[in-house]
Amino acid sequence: MNQTISLALVGLLLLTLPVYAVVSRGRPLDPEVARRPKTILLGHWIRDWIMWVIGPMERGFVRLGLSPDVFNFLGALLGLGAGVAFATGDFALAGWLVLLGGAADIFDGRIARARGLVNTYGEFLDSTLDRFAETFAYTGLAIRLAHTPWMALATILALGGSMLVSYTRAKGEALGVSCKGGIMQRAERLVLLALAALLDASVSARSGWQPGTLLGFAVAVIAVGSLGTAMYRTAYIARGLKARSSR
Repeated sequence: MNQTISLALVGLLLLTLPVYAVVSRGRPLDPEVARRPKTILLGHWIRDWIMWVIGPMERGFVRLGLSPDVFNFLGALLGLGAGVAFATGDFALAGWLVLLGGAADIFDGRIARARGLVNTYGEFLDSTLDRFAETFAYTGLAIRLAHTPWMALATILALGGSMLVSYTRAKGEALGVSCKGGIMQRAERLVLLALAALLDASVSARSGWQPGTLLGFAVAVIAVGSLGTAMYRTAYIARGLKARSSR
């Protein structure tokens, strides 16, 4: 994907920020956004802006009667496409595919709630296909960055950490202790990975780095953050289970 076109698209997206800042004054946050805890990377304002940007599309999909399953499977396919793009070195395309996969992940849940289709089948499919999408994307990254040992290691740890973040939450909830906190949840991982992929060519060229260097640093941050989030959730859930068993 042409880097100029990619950056132009990013610029057009960012131009919606001042428009949102004006129209959102005095308007309450999206209910789903308000229920989510703030994080370092994605606060309520940014999340609400994203919901505002994709809102017209969401309402159109609901009117068309599209099933949440469409977006569950589309998210997995976009993850596969991102993995192929990463492996072939087309980082800009991979970044956009990661962002589109994140949007599909948002649409499936919101459409399910809007159409009254929330059920355990949908929750299982959503969570499981998200893991497939991340596995595909990071596998492509590992192939591309394999020539640099520390980048390859960071990619492996990022993938493992991402799986552990999901597993600790799922296992804790299955045992009766919920923990959704942490600095590197799925949304943060997607945004950081996508932005690094979109900016890698321009930043690396201006800094005199090899292509993929910025992306490698971002993946290392994701690895540390996701492993830290998994450790935090492990400790929190373990304390909760221990306290409950000692009563």
